[in-house]
Formats: sequence, structure tokens, C-alpha cells
Amino acid sequence: MADKVDSENYGDRSDPVARLRGELEEARRQQSATASVLKAMSASASDLDAVFRSVVENSVVLCGADRAIIFRFDGQVLRAAAAFNTPPEVINWIERNPILPGDYSVAARAALNKRTCHVTDVLADSRHTYQAKNIEEFRTVLGVPILTSDRLLGVLLLYRTKVKPFEDRQINLVEIFADQAAIAIENARLFGEVQARTKDLQESLQQQTATADVLKVISRSAFDLQTILDTLVESAARLCEAEMAFIHRREGEQYRAAATFGFAPEFWAFMQSHPITPGRGSIAGRVALERHVIQVEDVAADPEYTLKQATLLARQHTTLGVPLLREKELIGVIVLARQRVEIFTEKQIALVATFADQAVIAIENARLFDEVQARTRDLTESLQQQTATADVLKVISRSAFDLPTVLQALVESVARLVAADEAIITRQRDGAFYRAESIGFSDEFLKFVRTVPVAPERGSAVGRALLDGVVVHIPDVEADPEYTFDSAQRLGDFRSLLAVPMLREGAPVGVILLTRKEPRAFTTKQIELSTTFADQAAIAIENVRLFDEVQARTEELAVSLENLRTTQDRLVQTEKLASLGQLTAGIAHEIKNPLNFVNNFAALSAELTDELNDLLKTAALNDRLQKEVDELTRTLKDNLEKVVQHGRRADSIVKNMLLHSRESSGEQRPADINALLDESLNLAYHGARAEKPEFNITLQRDLDPTAGAIDVFPQEITRAFINLISNGFYAASRRKAANSKMDFEPILRATTKNLGSTVEIRIRDNGTGIPSEVKEKIFNPFFTTKPAGEGTGLGLSMSHDIIVKQHGGTIDVDTALGAFTEFRIVLPRVGASLIKSGGPA
Repeated sequence: MADKVDSENYGDRSDPVARLRGELEEARRQQSATASVLKAMSASASDLDAVFRSVVENSVVLCGADRAIIFRFDGQVLRAAAAFNTPPEVINWIERNPILPGDYSVAARAALNKRTCHVTDVLADSRHTYQAKNIEEFRTVLGVPILTSDRLLGVLLLYRTKVKPFEDRQINLVEIFADQAAIAIENARLFGEVQARTKDLQESLQQQTATADVLKVISRSAFDLQTILDTLVESAARLCEAEMAFIHRREGEQYRAAATFGFAPEFWAFMQSHPITPGRGSIAGRVALERHVIQVEDVAADPEYTLKQATLLARQHTTLGVPLLREKELIGVIVLARQRVEIFTEKQIALVATFADQAVIAIENARLFDEVQARTRDLTESLQQQTATADVLKVISRSAFDLPTVLQALVESVARLVAADEAIITRQRDGAFYRAESIGFSDEFLKFVRTVPVAPERGSAVGRALLDGVVVHIPDVEADPEYTFDSAQRLGDFRSLLAVPMLREGAPVGVILLTRKEPRAFTTKQIELSTTFADQAAIAIENVRLFDEVQARTEELAVSLENLRTTQDRLVQTEKLASLGQLTAGIAHEIKNPLNFVNNFAALSAELTDELNDLLKTAALNDRLQKEVDELTRTLKDNLEKVVQHGRRADSIVKNMLLHSRESSGEQRPADINALLDESLNLAYHGARAEKPEFNITLQRDLDPTAGAIDVFPQEITRAFINLISNGFYAASRRKAANSKMDFEPILRATTKNLGSTVEIRIRDNGTGIPSEVKEKIFNPFFTTKPAGEGTGLGLSMSHDIIVKQHGGTIDVDTALGAFTEFRIVLPRVGASLIKSGGPA
């Protein structure tokens, strides 16, 4: 390879000898480079790459450029064909951004004007916009068109990364290289024509061989239509020098791709989802419209051609369409496409017509075979349907009220009979529609949809069926503009949907959803069969609903009977308590009078004892006798004081017995529980302060503002609260007295909480607590742990009866010895009146 030449390095330009020596050296290098290019051309007339490599390399070396690229013109755009000293990322960027003839770059201008274009600094050229970002920028650019008979073949482009104009002699040299490249391209074209003529003799033999091969395939696979059509399109494309081919078959008024060769998978997917209709917008559509051969030299330049997305996917240009006719009826179209602009010859068109006739024969044979098969399948399907229906009826008869089992058998049977990949039943639960029994779906899909209620709306197939009460058939959800349940579609991986409502008196009670992973519509027969199974499912759901209603009614009657029995027991208990109360009141009244006499006479006797002592002081008694009298009178007085003390306790017991046994006073009415509890706290506190002025305790309130009103006897429930609060005061005061030297603060806390149909009340003190052996007895009448004279043992018993027996509530106690005691009361919002009147509890 020649050394890099820079015209500024020839020595002193003012020295004629040095200048001549430099020019001779440059001429020698140019001749050497030209010889190198000619050598590459002579080595192989068809090896353009070697010529192009020699041209770009010598151009860079001899002209002092940083890099060079040869672009080939394909009739529309310039694409890089060879490069020297050019980074791969630049080539890649050019490949993604092909150059159209125009004014926005040096190459585009050279191509448009077909003359040399030299830009000293592209950054100073406002028209120059073609340059990759984040890639080494170039400044001075020279573009020379590659022409033959004024026909553009390409452009030779030289770059310098610095601003340094090319000299005239360098431009002349590059134009020489461009001419050599044009000669090489033209030689390659001529060589190709010779080769084409040589191929003509082979073409007839290849066509005959291919035709024989197709006939062999037809004879061996008479009913395997897909294999035949695949062989036909492949053979037609190969023999007619087309990169791509496909066959459209007629389906009603549409033509859908049935076989393809050479097209990318994206094109196949596009054509499958975009069936052709007769019209001018596509080649197959034009053939379907006009029913004769259609050829378009370049679909990209055809103003009527509207299937642009398919053209971009396939990069197709020259396209040929030939009709498939059976007794003058169009049953399909065969289309061949080239990724270049080159029309098909008459000979090639005739060959494609032959293949079209063979396709018609194959399709007709397959149709006749399919008809026989269809009749056979009809009989088989009828038998399968009858068998499946019988199986479902067996399940219904054996598990009439086991709805999940029945519906599971239904969904499995219908999915199998209509060739669905998955199926699921949606039915009501808790007033909403949820998906339940299924087959075929993944665990991930089921986990997602079973928690999502189905609303009657247009965004899903099941929602539409619930909304309209009719069968919803979506052949392809991706082509349905109303379908928005994309998350389920991705998880379920389905395309075709059939939603069949399960109707009761015209209203949907559920939906059977059948899906297919491929966009394949359900047949009318399959839809009718699915509807039959939906009717069976509706009957099964109705049977279970009726059974559940009977069971629920039976349970209601049983509950009512149990409530009646409970009410009767409570009435009996109430009568017993009333009788016992009357008896207790009678006994208390009978005891009260004698007890009053005992108390009064004991007090009187004590006074008389004092008087006797006063009288005996005047009597003459010796010391021993006086001492005995004093001792006896003192003993007598002590005994009388004990009689008075116990008499008072007995009197207190009698009063509490009368209070405990009396009938409820006041009127039962709704009352604010927070207000009642707050009032009880205040009454108990002021009562304790009135009895013992030194008494003090911290009251804490945590009253739920939503506790609201409950149905109570306000006077009685207040009495119960005061009893419990007073007990808390007593326990906290005792602990305070026992820990007088410690920093102990007596506290009583009262709280309420809304529990819905009930209200919770808690009364907690930080007093002495209750021993475990005493805790079980605290609600027993007359049981007390207080010293004599300080308690009767009826306060907690009376509170228990007011809360539990009178109001139908509960009372529990939680305690820790030496730490706290907490009473937990739960009262119903209603119920006390029902208990009182004998209604159900």
C-alpha cells in the first residue's frame, strides 16, 4: 500500500527542483493507485467489493483525507457499500439513516446534482444537517458522484476532521477514482447480464423440475393443504427470483394469509391480523377486485398502494399478484415480492399462473376432503355432546347441591367440546360477581382475577355479557377497541374470547368465558353448544339458590324457636327472681322492726349502764366490790356497743335487701352512655368526698365519641356504675393508706368503646387488686372482704343483676393483686326491652 501523501510535505515549494521532484513523486503514486484499482477490476469482473476497497483506501492515502466511503444508489436512497478508516458506529448510523438525494448533506447534493460537491466546513454550512451526534464530527467533505451515461450509480465521499479544503489536483484524482468505480459497476452489470443469459437455459429445466416436485407433494400429501401451499410459494419465489411470496385464501369477503415464504415473522403476524379486502390499497386486494394478473414495478412509489406498514416490514418493491380461480370463482391470490425494483418477466408470470392452477387443484381437493371430514366430525361431535351432557346430568343428579362440583364438571365439558384452551365461570358472591371454577388457566392468572370483582361494563367480555345479557364473541381482543382488561389478557395469554351469560328470567346470574390462545373465532355451532351448557349452569345455580333459601328459612325458624325458648327461660327466671324478691322483701320487713327494737334497746341499755355507774359511785362499797362492779358494768357496756354495731350492720343488710329485691324503677329509654358514665363518676366522687373530706383520686376519662345511645334503665345502670366506681375508690384508697410513705397516686380510669351492636365500658383502678380465691365469689350476694360495718356484700351482686339480668349484658373482671382491678361491661344497644317484654333475645 502506498505511503500517505500530503502535498504540503514536498519541501520548499519555491525551489523548482524540489517542486518538480514532489510532483513526479505524486504522479508516480497516483499511477500506482490507479494500477491497483485496475488490478482489482481485472481480478474479477463481479467482485465490486475489492474494487471499492482499493478506491476508498487509495483516495484517503493520496488525498490526505481522514476517511472515505462509497455509497451505492439503489434507485431511492444512498447506502454505504465500502469504507476506509471509518468507525463501525458511523457505518451503523448511516445504515439506520440512508441518504436521499437532496440538499441536506454533501453526498445528497452530489447525488441530486450529479456533479462534484466540495464543502470546506460543514459546520458553517446552514443547509448541512446530516451528521451523527456523539460521534467524531467531520469538517471538510468532498463528494463525487459515480455516473454512467448520466445515470447515478453512487457517490464517493472523502472526509477531513479538520477544516482543510481539498486541492484541485486531489479533486481531479477522486473524480478519476469515481470513474473507475463506475466502470467496475458497469462491468459487473454486464457480467451479470451474461450470467443471466447463461441461466436462461437452466431456468426451464428448474421450472420443470419444480413443477414435478410440486406435483409429487400434491400426490403424496393430497390432504395436507398447508404443506402443498408452503411448497408452492417457496418454489414460485425461488424460480421467479423473488425474495418473498405468500398465498391469500378467501374467507367470505376477506382474504387471509395462508402460506408465506421469505417474509419476516413480523410481516406474517401483521398480515394475519389484517386480512385483505378487495380494493386498490394492496396488490392482493386489486387482484381480488379485478380478477386478473396485477404487477406493480414499485409499490413504494405507487400512490394507490396504502399497505405501507407491510411494505416497511418486508422492504418490498416490485410485486406481482396472480388470481386463484376455480370455475371463474376467485378463491385466493398468490403474491410474489422483490426487495428491489425489477419487474417480473412474462415467462415468470406464466410460471406463477401454473403454480396458481396447482394451488387451486390442491385447495379443491382439500375442500372436498374437509367436507367429508366435517360430516364425520358432525356425527362424532353429536355423540360427544350427548355423552358430555349425560355426564353433566349425572354430576347434577349425584351432587345436586354441591355447586362447585357441578360447575367444575360443566366448565371442563364445554371447554373440551368447543376446543377452548381455557374456560372459567363467573358467578355471584356476596352481592358481586367473581370468577370461580376454571380449567386451563395458570395459577398466576387465577390468583389475579379471583380477587377482582367483575362489573357490568364494556371493557371486558364478561362485563359486556353481564351488561347486555347476550353472548359476546371477540375473535381477537387485540383488534377490539373496547377491550381494556389488558392485565388479564397478558396473564392469560389469550386472543379469542367467547362469553356466554347464564340467565335466570332474562337476568344474568353468571357467565361462562371460553378462551383461545390464537386469534381463532368460535363457530356458530360451538356458540350454540356453549349456550346449552350455560343454561344447565343457570339451572344448577337456581337449584342451589332455592335449596339455600329453604335451608336459610329452616335455620331462621330454628333460631326463632331457640330464641323463644330462651325468652321463656328468662321469663321463668324473671318470675322466680320476682318471687324471691318479694319473699326477701317480706322477710326484710319482718326482721326490720325487731331489729330496730334490738338496736334501740341496746342503745338505751348502754345509757342505763352509764346511769348505774353514776348511782353506784355514791354507794359505800369496798374497793374489791367497787372494782368488780366497774369491771362488770364496763363489760356490759362493751357488749352493748357490739350489739349496737352488729345491729347497725344488720340494719344496713336489710336496707340493701329491700333495695336489691325491689322492682325496676324508672322508664327504659335510649340514653347517651358517655353521659351516664360521666355522671356516675361525678356522683361517686362527690359522695366519697362528702363522706371523707380528705379523700382524693385522679379520674381519667377515655370516652369514645361514637359510643352513642343505648336502650337502658338510666337510674338502674347509674346505680351499677356507682357501685363499681365506689369499689374502685375503696381499693385505691386502701393501697394509698398501705403505702403512705411511698409516692403513690390513686387513679381510676373509665373508658367506652363502640363495638357496633354493643358498647363496651371499662372501669379500672390501680388499687389493691383481688386475690384469686376471692375473684370467683365477688358477685355472690352477702360476700364481702371489707371489715365489719364497711360493706354488706350486696353492691357487686346488685350491679351484676342490673347489667346481666336486667339489661342482657355481660360483666367480667380482670385483676392483679397489688396492681389493679378492671371491670369490663358489654351492653347491647337494644335487647333489654326485648328481654323485658318477652321478645327474642
